[in-house]
Amino acid sequence: MTFEETVFQVGLLIVVAKLAEAVLSRVGVNSIIAYTLTGVILGPATGLVDTGGDLDTLLGIGIFIFFFLIGLDEVDISGFMATLRGRFFLAAIACVVVSILSALAVTTDVFFDFNLGPKDLGGSLALAGVFALSSLGMVAKVLCDNGQLRLRLGMEIFAIVLIAELIVLLVVGFTIGEPFHQHAALELGVLAGQIVAFTVVTWVLSKRVVPHLIVFLQRFLPVSQLSLGLVLGGLFLMVMAAERIGLHGSLGALLFGASLSGLPHQVRREIVPGFHSVGEGLFVPLFFASAGLHFNWSFVDLPVWTITAVVLVPLLGKFAGAAVGAHLARLGSRLALSTGLMAKGVAEIALLLILLDSGVIEEDVFSLLVLIMFGYILVTPYALGYAVRRAGRRATAADEPSELAVTPALARFALDGATVESIVDRTRRFPDADISVREFANRWIVSDQEDYVVTADGRLAGIVSLRMLRYLPKPRWAHTPLRDVLRRDTPRAWPAEPVEDALQRMTDNAVTAMPVVAEDSEELVGVVTSMDILDLIVVEARGEA
Repeated sequence: MTFEETVFQVGLLIVVAKLAEAVLSRVGVNSIIAYTLTGVILGPATGLVDTGGDLDTLLGIGIFIFFFLIGLDEVDISGFMATLRGRFFLAAIACVVVSILSALAVTTDVFFDFNLGPKDLGGSLALAGVFALSSLGMVAKVLCDNGQLRLRLGMEIFAIVLIAELIVLLVVGFTIGEPFHQHAALELGVLAGQIVAFTVVTWVLSKRVVPHLIVFLQRFLPVSQLSLGLVLGGLFLMVMAAERIGLHGSLGALLFGASLSGLPHQVRREIVPGFHSVGEGLFVPLFFASAGLHFNWSFVDLPVWTITAVVLVPLLGKFAGAAVGAHLARLGSRLALSTGLMAKGVAEIALLLILLDSGVIEEDVFSLLVLIMFGYILVTPYALGYAVRRAGRRATAADEPSELAVTPALARFALDGATVESIVDRTRRFPDADISVREFANRWIVSDQEDYVVTADGRLAGIVSLRMLRYLPKPRWAHTPLRDVLRRDTPRAWPAEPVEDALQRMTDNAVTAMPVVAEDSEELVGVVTSMDILDLIVVEARGEA
């Protein structure tokens, strides 16, 4: 294929894909389906576009851009770490384990060989992971449309899908192209260790390294679009680093995107729109149009029992896994929770393209699975919307949020544009740093509050956390001033900054209360707590109802 032919085909794909999106969106058809249909029409149907050569290189770049955006928009490492001890983590783990085990009954030949393609445990696990994956973006959109994202049920679904999506993405990312032949138990143990190490490394990068580095460079090197250029170049370097150590480049792109999820709102606002414009205007249409280029009807020659098993077994396994998780975690509204975990989005099709490119599956299986994913994308929003509305009608005062963790990702979806000024409590009094720990415990500690802002002579002194007092023997409480047990590295918020940034800082520093200070004078203005943010979410939800 010559350069001129490639340019023509790229231009034709983009123009037709965006026009198809505009037309089909009027009847509620998802944009990804419109892009894929474009590939089917211009590829197998008319032969105007074919894969190969420079077009494949461009599509490969689109894969990395796409997974970078998934990591940036949907992977909330801070929120994930905050839920490790919660009931939602248990529910998500149960759902993932049951879903993957059920899907393995189809993707392996342990019970029956359905001839789906994978000949080793690595490929089978990767394909099973695609079946087990849930879409946080799809869930968030449906919950927003139904006014449930800011309520307890919506937050429960959101938190569980957030955890499940990240775990399954890592399982698929680490198993693509990694054949498991012998000592499967040992290899599975290594896989689990890799996932844990990946999560910890990404968390450290997103909390301590990348955001601070970008903010520092942006402050001292005032170059136009510096941040965007650094991030774009860093993305490709991370992709190559992942490839060099034996991982798929998409996992490196996902890691890099996740490491930037902790960027301040102002920096995100400068970087993210550029990536979304390039992605949604060029790479994403091309990428999913390529799914249509590979689509054919050869899957109709597959045995009927194979098609039936591929459709039903993972579906029933996913629903059973969600129900088991909800039961183990003692969560209500199990139908809505289970339906939420059934949500599929565009990541599944992207992963199927990678599996096809890696030789794990053939075009007939790929075409069948793409058609199944389209069914999920079309049906799940209506099913989830019905389930949450039905559960919402049964909600009572007991269903209001209580111990739920408010994650930065939830704030991005639910509190767009809200500032700390709208929730800061300017009337609250604070304990003085000179009082004893015993007096503090007797006068100031209340239920459902873990952290307290402390002042000295009317100025901010620090934060005291109840978990730190557990290490101080009680006989010493009466003689120990409060200032001796304060956190020295006190995070703080400013009235004009977005709530999203304040919540990110609270999550990163593992505190539930944070002082709000004036930007110009550092004078203590008040305090903001995670419960204040949660109350704002609920109030806004009621205002929209």
